[in-house]
Amino acid sequence: MEHRLGVLGGMGPQATQVFYQRILDRTDAARDQDHLCALIFSDTAIPDRTQAILSGREEEVYQRLLAGAKLLEGAGCTCLAIPCNTSHYFAPRLQAELHIPLLHMPRLAVARAKELGWRKVAILATEGTVKTGVYQRECDQAGLTAWSPEEGIQALVTSIIYDEIKRGETGSREKFAAVDKAARAAGCDGAILGCTELSVFHAYHALPDYYLDAMDLLAQEAILRCGKRLREV
Repeated sequence: MEHRLGVLGGMGPQATQVFYQRILDRTDAARDQDHLCALIFSDTAIPDRTQAILSGREEEVYQRLLAGAKLLEGAGCTCLAIPCNTSHYFAPRLQAELHIPLLHMPRLAVARAKELGWRKVAILATEGTVKTGVYQRECDQAGLTAWSPEEGIQALVTSIIYDEIKRGETGSREKFAAVDKAARAAGCDGAILGCTELSVFHAYHALPDYYLDAMDLLAQEAILRCGKRLREV
């Protein structure tokens, strides 16, 4: 069976580019043919997920995601990756409509946190991801405690995502330092970068092992699901 990865991206487009680069970086490959086959649909016209969910206009987003997922499935993709954490609010509905597996990024991240022995996990994500409990549910099922920043710290996370990374900037280390301080003061064993714009921030700035990058884990799972080997780093 020839595996083919479908990537439903564009949320945002830079995060999609970083996601594919991480697949290339983590694949144990010496030639073109050692890399996985992939189709990338960068649908930048999908409405902002957080705004849609919080305003009650979520159906428009869901239908657009479903159309993109069906497009990739119809093109012969054997598994699907969506490098956008907030979109995983729709994951159960999407999976019910598909005949190929949707690789669940938040679930992968929480599973790794549990493997590491973490008990209290900071969730750094959009307000949409936080308020809809995308990570909270996964943590509850894994027996972990999910910690979300209080309003002022969440505002800094949101600013890094929307005011900086989505505008093509590298992100404020000062703002991130304040977020880091709050998570550690709350007694968290570690933090999950639960927004792909924060994964882009990670691409620009070195971060300690205190942080798990959910998009990294999605890239690794995509490689393995497509029958390829991981490169040791």
